[in-house]
Amino acid sequence: MMKLSLLWGFEGWNSMPQFLSKGWLFVITTITMGVGIGVLAQPQLIVRFMTVKSKQELNRAVLIGSIFILAMTGIIFIVGALSNAWYFEFNEGKNALQSAGSVGKVIPHFINTAMPKWFAFIFLFALISAAMSTLSSQFHTMGTAVGRDFFEQITTKDYDSVTVTRLGVVIMIIFSVSLAYAFDDEPAIIARSTAIFFALCASIFLPSFIGGLFFRSITKAGAISSMLVGLVVSSFWLLFVHFKEAKSLGLAKAIFGKDSLLSGDIIFVDALIIALPLSIITAIVVSLMTKKMNKKHLDRCFND
Repeated sequence: MMKLSLLWGFEGWNSMPQFLSKGWLFVITTITMGVGIGVLAQPQLIVRFMTVKSKQELNRAVLIGSIFILAMTGIIFIVGALSNAWYFEFNEGKNALQSAGSVGKVIPHFINTAMPKWFAFIFLFALISAAMSTLSSQFHTMGTAVGRDFFEQITTKDYDSVTVTRLGVVIMIIFSVSLAYAFDDEPAIIARSTAIFFALCASIFLPSFIGGLFFRSITKAGAISSMLVGLVVSSFWLLFVHFKEAKSLGLAKAIFGKDSLLSGDIIFVDALIIALPLSIITAIVVSLMTKKMNKKHLDRCFND
C-alpha cells in the first residue's frame, strides 16, 4: 500500500482517502477526460483537418495518428506516476512535487536530473517545435475569428480582410503574452489553463463539430444554441463552482461570500462533465424543433 501511495505522490497510506475523494475526481474528470475528450474539439486541430486536400491523406494519417495518441497518452500517465517512485528512491525519500517545488517544474526537473544532458537538448527542441506548430494554428484561428466572426459582423463597409486578420493575430499574441506574465507566479498555472481550455473547447465546439460531420439533421440554430449553452454553463461552473478556479478568481467570494456556491465532492468535478452533456442535449433538442437545412445543400455536404 505504501508503494502504491508513493506512485501518486503521497508519503503514506493515510493520505489516500483524501486523494480518492478529491484528487481522484480531479485526475479523472480534468486530466483524463478533459484531455481525452477536449482534444477532439481544439480549434487549431479542426483548422488542420479542414485544410487536408483529400480523404486519402486522412486515411494515411489514421495509422500514424493512432500510434501517436496511444504513445503520448500512455507515456504521460506512466511517467507521471513512476517519476514519484524514482524521486523517492534517489532523492532522499521526497516525491516529485517536493523535489521540483511546483507541478509545472516536475518534468523539466526530472529530465535535468534523471536523463543524460544530451536528452535535455533534444527534449527542448522537440518542445519548441511542437509549441511553434500549435501556436501557428491557434493564432491563425484567433486572427480569422477577429476578422471574420467579429469585425465582419459589425461593419457593412468593404475592408481588407487579410489586414484585419493580421491585426487580429498581433492583438491575440500580445494578449496571450500578457496573460503569461500576469499569471507567471500562480502555482500549476499551465496545467490549470490547459484543463480550462480543453473543457471549454469540448463543451462549446464538440457537439457542433460531430453533428456537422456525421448528422444531416443538425440545424444552424441547434449548433449555435449548443455553443451558447456550453459557453454559459462552463463559464458559470468555472466562476462559481469548481473550487480551484472559483477560489482563484474570487468572483463567487465577492458576490456570495464563499469560494464555491456548492459543497461536497462535486466542487472538484471539472466543468466538462457538466457542460458537455447539456450542450449535446441542447443541440439535439433544438435541431429537432427547428427547420432543417435545404436538401440540396445537405447532399452537397455529405455526398462525395
